[in-house]
Amino acid sequence: MKLQAPTSKLQRNSKSAKQVDGRSGDYPEREFILGVVNEDMASERHPFDLEERTALFGEGIIRFLKQVPRGPHNDRLIDQLTGCGTAIGANYCEANEGLSKKDFRNIIGRCRKEAKEAKFFLRMIAASEPVLAADARTLFREAKELHLIFCTIYRNAAP
Repeated sequence: MKLQAPTSKLQRNSKSAKQVDGRSGDYPEREFILGVVNEDMASERHPFDLEERTALFGEGIIRFLKQVPRGPHNDRLIDQLTGCGTAIGANYCEANEGLSKKDFRNIIGRCRKEAKEAKFFLRMIAASEPVLAADARTLFREAKELHLIFCTIYRNAAP
């Protein structure tokens, strides 16, 4: 694939765009392995960064669901938990871009609902697959904490 040459004088003479291993750009090298962010990247953020925390929760849900055996009794649970477990982070990112306080509160309300739904489906999977109950319990605790955090944010964002 041939890359297009820079079109403006500023792009051609930019000192910040350095060639590193055939790549150019200002961004530090980040290693992505199958969609999982390298641990070094996670440590750059504040430990209470809710956006990062919800993303890590979604990744944990995906890794957990890969262990759940497929079958007629689990397929629906897997699909539902995938949706609600990953939607928490997506909705939180969307809430941060809210156009108004009312919009922010509405989307945070969705985060709260998704976290509660994730708790429910984790409980159902633990009942369906007792072997995975310990892993489900860990994720359940995190979903519960996220639910409580979003309940507090929702309450404090009252119109």
